[in-house]
Amino acid sequence: MSFPQNFLWGGAVAANQCEGAYLEDGKGLDIQDILPHGFSSPPTTKPTADNLKLQAIDFYHHYKEDIKLFAEMGFKVFRTSIAWSRIFPQGDEVEPNEAGLRFYDELFAECHKYGIEPLVTISHYETPLHLAQKYDGWASHELIGFYERYVRTLFTRYKGTVKYWLTFNEINSILHVPLTSGGILTPKEQLSLQELYQACHHEFVASAQAIKLAHEMMPDAKIGCMVLAMPIYPLTPAPDDIIAVMQADHFNDFFGDMHVRGVYPGYMKRFFHEHGIKIQATEEELRLLRENPVDFVSFSYYMSICEGASGKSGVGNILGGKKNPYLKDSEWGWQVDPQGLRYILNKYYDRWQKPLFIVENGLGAKDELCRDDAGRLTVNDDYRIAYLRDHLLAVNEALADGIPVMGYTSWGCIDLVSASTAQMSKRYGYIYVDRNDDGSGTLKRYRKKSFYWYRDVIRTNGACLVDEKS
Repeated sequence: MSFPQNFLWGGAVAANQCEGAYLEDGKGLDIQDILPHGFSSPPTTKPTADNLKLQAIDFYHHYKEDIKLFAEMGFKVFRTSIAWSRIFPQGDEVEPNEAGLRFYDELFAECHKYGIEPLVTISHYETPLHLAQKYDGWASHELIGFYERYVRTLFTRYKGTVKYWLTFNEINSILHVPLTSGGILTPKEQLSLQELYQACHHEFVASAQAIKLAHEMMPDAKIGCMVLAMPIYPLTPAPDDIIAVMQADHFNDFFGDMHVRGVYPGYMKRFFHEHGIKIQATEEELRLLRENPVDFVSFSYYMSICEGASGKSGVGNILGGKKNPYLKDSEWGWQVDPQGLRYILNKYYDRWQKPLFIVENGLGAKDELCRDDAGRLTVNDDYRIAYLRDHLLAVNEALADGIPVMGYTSWGCIDLVSASTAQMSKRYGYIYVDRNDDGSGTLKRYRKKSFYWYRDVIRTNGACLVDEKS
């Protein structure tokens, strides 16, 4: 196996899916507090008792116990997000909430205690609710200034503590779930293309400003973008199907192009012209985009899709697409395609020539607690081990192809509330958390079989995967 000696092994979570404590220590509401059934359902007017995210797995009070478990697995890096509304409860205040800053002081200190580097997402699907209600989220140019103040506060506080940063989570998902991704309360069906792509522009400018600040304030840090990666295959070799794939790819590649190249590509200028879209941008903003590219590109990878003139639509794929008849589905209809990970790593590096970081990958499945030979409660999740092993072998193939991959943080390294369905029963973790979809449970943590498997993968720097493959 050819994993680099400095490969960053770890796991990933998001504040809104694990922390809970949704109003403690001065925290304000965020958009997840009114999305009790996941991003595909309409929002409520206020938090409701059936929203599992309000308590989640109570990482806010269990983080020391959980970080210790991550250290037992040997994590080199832990990806989490900062809840914007813990730092600025409404999002547009002038002064930050000290109690919120202090929580992340303690969280990052606990990581460093075990030699774990934090990888921090600045905005991960948790726009403060006030910014959504008053400004319609990123549809408003004013959010650029609020985000800059938030970012400057974080960089001032955590410079020297956090080495790796991401500006927005799955930034390209704003085209499909504008409330979850962009804090835009206007229903998607009422949102014009002009408003939607103007919101994208606002996020691009905010991201570039954050990159500029990071390089000025923390010259030893690295800051990247984060996109939802989904390889697209043609249903047939028919030229029309190939063009359909090319056009579908454009809407994903666009977001990486903007972060790496900093200029609107010709294919999007054509799309804007044909749909009457006129991006309102100042010369200063366009220069900011050109002059502040990311240090690396990070992405989530769960599935691939097909495109073409015919074929049935996919199930559970938030970016749409059509079913691939050669792939199997997960329990939630996400098509499993380990080779797609090697493909997308090659494609992204060929396109952008930037180091790549896989910051989400994993299998959501229904797990059942059982007793092991020693009588301990665990989960025999061989299906998850097989999924992760196959994907890591694909990463190794990409490394052999010469692709610079910085690290791998599997998604939901401890069970948390699903973003897409707001369920606990859609579990990803190496650690089982005793919490159910109805909110019951003790919140006790149990090591799954995959916990020990991943510990061996990290301990051997991936070498044990060779024996499993053979």
